Amino acid sequence: MVSESYAGVSVAGAGQSVYEKRTDKSVHRVIWEAAQSALASAHLPWEKVDGLALTSYMLGPDDVTTVAEHFGLEPRWLYQGAYGGASAIIGILQAARAIQAGDASVVVCVAADVFDVATHNEMIDRSFSGPLRDYLAPFGFGGANGVFALHTRVYMEKHGTRREDFGRLAIAQRANALRNPNALFKQALTMDAYLNARPIADPLRLYDCVLPCCGGDAVVLCGAREAVALGVPVISIRAGGQRHNSPVEDIYGLRTGWHAFCDELYEQAGSGPQDMDFAQLYDDYPVMEFLQLEGLGFCREGAAAELIRAGRGTAGRPLPINTGGGQLSAGQAGAGGGMIGVVEAVLQLRGEAADRQISCRQGLASGYGMVSYGRGLSTAAMILGNEA
Repeated sequence: MVSESYAGVSVAGAGQSVYEKRTDKSVHRVIWEAAQSALASAHLPWEKVDGLALTSYMLGPDDVTTVAEHFGLEPRWLYQGAYGGASAIIGILQAARAIQAGDASVVVCVAADVFDVATHNEMIDRSFSGPLRDYLAPFGFGGANGVFALHTRVYMEKHGTRREDFGRLAIAQRANALRNPNALFKQALTMDAYLNARPIADPLRLYDCVLPCCGGDAVVLCGAREAVALGVPVISIRAGGQRHNSPVEDIYGLRTGWHAFCDELYEQAGSGPQDMDFAQLYDDYPVMEFLQLEGLGFCREGAAAELIRAGRGTAGRPLPINTGGGQLSAGQAGAGGGMIGVVEAVLQLRGEAADRQISCRQGLASGYGMVSYGRGLSTAAMILGNEA
């Protein structure tokens, strides 16, 4: 069943804080900086905000309500992300429904964290989820790297994929990141450097794994008519969807929640994967991008390597992937990893991506998260378009 459209809602602004490997800033400060940047691009003051959707791993013991208090807001609608890297997109979709229903007029959707490698590992081992803490961490499973090393090995053995295939995607994204002043990696990545990087968890090496960092990303939603009155581009949500714990019977398989709803996603948008001008994929590991390319209909199962070998991925070629570098080359700001692709999508559709700007009218962004025993449980995706 195809859900109702998100007509009448616009993404009116997008912004980021500065991405840093380490910072003395509080997580509240980083959340505010990302949200302030997005509000500025929407030509809106904080006084107009009556809804807040927030995702952050490092916020506790505070939550979205106490952050609203901290910022001096009086919201009519709140959302607390609980789906890992899928939370940002899910929050945006729920915020759009709230605006359609009249429960909010202007919603800031923000995801941010003050993170480093040690903090990330501590969270995964102790407080991310019960299954990881109780059944994997006692055996020294290597955190998320250990989980996705197994995913990568299973994929390689099933489809005959080589490390060079994953490397081509990592190299393409690094080339995109070099045009992004907010990306942490500043040097080109070569195949030799990729293949011979420090081993992390076989078959993963250094450049297969995201760099935890500090930063935040945000978008602002309001009614489409209000966006026109503000004088900002009308960026619509043409489609959106989510699926959790899918397929329920296959803990370590290679089918994902995206397989379950991608047909409905494109039907709602009135377009297909061939009509997407970009794909901003959740890229904690290259293998997950391969699974998304297949699960979201860009190629058949097992054929993502062929698509990448054909030159897809880099800005300026068909189907640019993660035009700002993605998490693998810009950094993973904790929960902000689920929003970085959405912000990049909005900047591209507004024509505000500077040196990395591509020609585009619509594109897809995805989210993935809540890693449990063997896989991430939550998947989400949305299609955005410029209605000029």
